[in-house]
Amino acid sequence: MSLIGHLREFRNRVGIALFFVLIGTAVAFWWYEQGLGEFIRAPYCGLAADDRGLPTQADGDCDLLVIDVLGGALIRLKISFIVGVVLSAPFWLYQVWAFLTPGLKKSEKRYGVAFVAASSSLFALGAALAYIALAKGLELLIGLAGDGVTVALTAQEYVGFVISLLVAFGVSFELPLIAVVLNLIGVLSYKTLSKSRRWIYFLTIVFAAFITPTQDPFTMLLMAAPMCVLFEIAIQIARFVDKRRAKREAAEGLAGLDDDEASPEIEAASPLDTTPSPIDEPEHLRR
Repeated sequence: MSLIGHLREFRNRVGIALFFVLIGTAVAFWWYEQGLGEFIRAPYCGLAADDRGLPTQADGDCDLLVIDVLGGALIRLKISFIVGVVLSAPFWLYQVWAFLTPGLKKSEKRYGVAFVAASSSLFALGAALAYIALAKGLELLIGLAGDGVTVALTAQEYVGFVISLLVAFGVSFELPLIAVVLNLIGVLSYKTLSKSRRWIYFLTIVFAAFITPTQDPFTMLLMAAPMCVLFEIAIQIARFVDKRRAKREAAEGLAGLDDDEASPEIEAASPLDTTPSPIDEPEHLRR
């Protein structure tokens, strides 16, 4: 395919992905009044009444503070867009994979469905754990303000905090999948991952300490512990993949060969001629 063809294909894939994101955003915008807004506010409303700046309503509901005219509309649009991206993730992730597929071998294309399913599931798992940690994180952080201090969260601050926490957890849980993909394409071996296991766990804990918006030990451990487990699973998958790759190369007579070394079968069928080809004399020197 020519460069223009690649760009045209890229444009079409991006357009289809944005269409699915738009559909997901529209669904989330409608869902907001059907329970999505209440779902977002639930961790905050679950706090003790003394920890919330605004009083609880007579029906037991609680509110967030909006201090500008467009604040409420922008919050709803922001939540709808983020939720729409998550809801449409299987569709736009497939578009990413479909754009890369023509450059892959036939055997590698089979991993497309598994890649989309695994990435979507890991993001959902990370976001779910973040939501579980949200109530404890809010309770701890607001409690640190001490007595005599009323914390009145604005809707913009609270929604931004919730979204950043959900996205941080979701994206972090994709990192072990990236390690598996790098192993499948031959960039990262099991030997390298196994030797770096201690560093992987240490850097995972450090990463969790920096990426969590709450900065409290409970939320950090809730992110770091599952990530360490997922990385260990990724290491074991790399071990299995490398064993299968080694057996296949041994059966084909490719074991122990460097990337720039020809196999014995190729050498026997058509020995490589390493003699340099003659260089034609430049035309202006022949005159």
